[in-house]
Amino acid sequence: MAEGFNTEGMLDVYLFENGQLLEQLQEIVLEQKDEECFDEDSINEIFRTMHTIKGSSGVMMFENITAVSHKLEDVFFYLRESHPQNVPHMELVEHVLEVADFITNEMDKLQNGQQADGDATEILASIDKFLNSIKGGKREKEKIIEKNVHEEPKQFYLAPMATDASRFYKIYLTYQPDIQLANVHAYKIVYSLKEIAEDLLFYPEDILTNESSAEEILENGFKILLQAQASEEELREIMQEGYDLKKVDIYECTGNEFLQGFDSFGSEIRIDLESSVEEIEAKAEAEEGKEKAKEKSKEKPIAPGDFVIESKGPGKAKKLAKDNPKKTEKTSFISVDVNKMDKLMDLIGELVISESVVLQNPDLKVPGLRLDNFHKAAGQMAKISTDLQNVIMSMRMVPLTNTFQKMNRIIFDVSRKLGKDVEFEMVGEHTEVDKNIIEHISDPLMHLVRNAVDHGIESNEERAAKGKTEKGKVTLSAKTESGKVWISVKDNGAGLDRDKILAKARKQGILDYTRDDNSYTDKEVYQFITLPGFSTNEKVTEYSGRGVGMDVVVSNLQSVGGSLEIESTPGQGSVMNLKIPLTLAIIDGIVMEVGNSSFVIETGVVKEFVGIRDNRLVQEPNGEEFIMIRGEGYPVLRLGEWYDLKDYKADTEDGMLVLVEVEKKTICLLVDRLLGKQEIVVKPIPEYVKKVKGLSGCTQLGDGSIALILDAAGLVE
Repeated sequence: MAEGFNTEGMLDVYLFENGQLLEQLQEIVLEQKDEECFDEDSINEIFRTMHTIKGSSGVMMFENITAVSHKLEDVFFYLRESHPQNVPHMELVEHVLEVADFITNEMDKLQNGQQADGDATEILASIDKFLNSIKGGKREKEKIIEKNVHEEPKQFYLAPMATDASRFYKIYLTYQPDIQLANVHAYKIVYSLKEIAEDLLFYPEDILTNESSAEEILENGFKILLQAQASEEELREIMQEGYDLKKVDIYECTGNEFLQGFDSFGSEIRIDLESSVEEIEAKAEAEEGKEKAKEKSKEKPIAPGDFVIESKGPGKAKKLAKDNPKKTEKTSFISVDVNKMDKLMDLIGELVISESVVLQNPDLKVPGLRLDNFHKAAGQMAKISTDLQNVIMSMRMVPLTNTFQKMNRIIFDVSRKLGKDVEFEMVGEHTEVDKNIIEHISDPLMHLVRNAVDHGIESNEERAAKGKTEKGKVTLSAKTESGKVWISVKDNGAGLDRDKILAKARKQGILDYTRDDNSYTDKEVYQFITLPGFSTNEKVTEYSGRGVGMDVVVSNLQSVGGSLEIESTPGQGSVMNLKIPLTLAIIDGIVMEVGNSSFVIETGVVKEFVGIRDNRLVQEPNGEEFIMIRGEGYPVLRLGEWYDLKDYKADTEDGMLVLVEVEKKTICLLVDRLLGKQEIVVKPIPEYVKKVKGLSGCTQLGDGSIALILDAAGLVE
């Protein structure tokens, strides 16, 4: 390793890029787990993924990750070149996932500031055994491929001793313009080439010690001079075009051309098939201008060594003695710490509150005061504030795809261990949710899909005895509606046993002894399973039966203003519906007043406003009130009576009905006054305040007062 090489600044990029590669790897494997074998494209993709992880881990000096990724690379190298028959597909899938889990676990340690010190001995031994078994079973006519051996050279730089078998190459690498830390990606190539190199020179040479070398590489490419006993095809296996490399140009040259060094770069004839005629002509004119400039510069005597390659000692690269600084090109993407995003979101929330304080200041309500210019400026400020909110919220929105794929992996593992044949389906996985929301729902989803496979789906024998011919199936779906995200976990298993749940609830003293069992609705009964310590599984397994899990689901959802609804049909399956807010940040709300108290409701659930009189209300004997609107009857809820507000007056002459609709359920909220529409910064209700039905949070209004945010779904139930 080069002197002064510091990996600390590269760790974040290493974790980010390899994390993405592992997610793609897992997606490929799980998509083809039920096939007879991996297709050719998947084999090549898995090989490239392991090769990339091996190279970057070697650069970072994580020896255990390098070892396991290289060992799995050996397997897919053999599969790709030899095409053996009768490879145990499911066993291979398990080996790939085992390696992915090991690397992920090591990366989690690194993320938490620990050492990547996991023991890979057993994994290496099991993959070795698997590789030997498929090699031993190959047909006689199959071509025998040499092992993909990784031998760590004693020194980074090998003495340039050419033989008759030596070949010389000039290599030019063009990187994607939006790639980050191009110097690190360049070094990964150098690290991979050192295994076969007899002589290796590259430029820029200070890729490890100079961060600005990344800009040079993006602007002018990365140049390599290589002496090795390898074919061009073998080199292209190491340097493949992909997400980081845009183009790879490899030119074989003579020994004399190799010795001319980097100043001979650009002498090759290159045919541009990608650019338009106009672009090619423009390039030609630019090159002509450069040639004229060179002619003028000839008047200046060339100093010795101006175009000579300076040699370095072992372990060092080569560099040009003279270098002209180039104009840098800005990248299109940057990585940002999520904590900084959260801080920015909080500041924008405070900005919204401050804006309301300014625009609703009592000093502006002086009779006869004309503030035309102020209102114009205020309108412009409000527009900018809204645009700023939309931008930051869009930056925080991420699709549920990765979260759903993780559930696919959990279902695969659990079904394999329980011996159940289970199919997985994803619907609406591209639905976008606030990143903080995703972090809170990962654990609830994990518990629900485990329960679906363990509790819900019957064993293969039980399904056959019941006449169920189809596979066990778990469907994970997502959709957005009225500012909420609905995620459902559906299975086609046995469904919930109402009588069994009631018996367990009675045993634990949960039931109200003044009520008959038949008075409980199915929805009430099914909610019992979300209580702490409640489990109907008599046998404790690795996944269930300890009475924990569902209560964790509910508590995690409640922490982000979400809820869980359970539906079940005996013998046909169950559906677990998660209702969560789209974002935890800022919403559009209608501010209402009841007595001296203020309430806010999200505009997305408000259908219309209706003025009323007492004679339009119909009162039932049990005290419930209804109102007829265009021939439809709707229940009426007086917020003042619902929350027992002492300053509330029951007079409806000056009141207003707010028609609220959630999931085709409608209710009319009777309030005293409507104060207007306002952007609301959602704040959680303090923990010392007992949870109240129908409330989801609170906010600060422009006059500094506190308003409670109504949960429409909780009111229509």
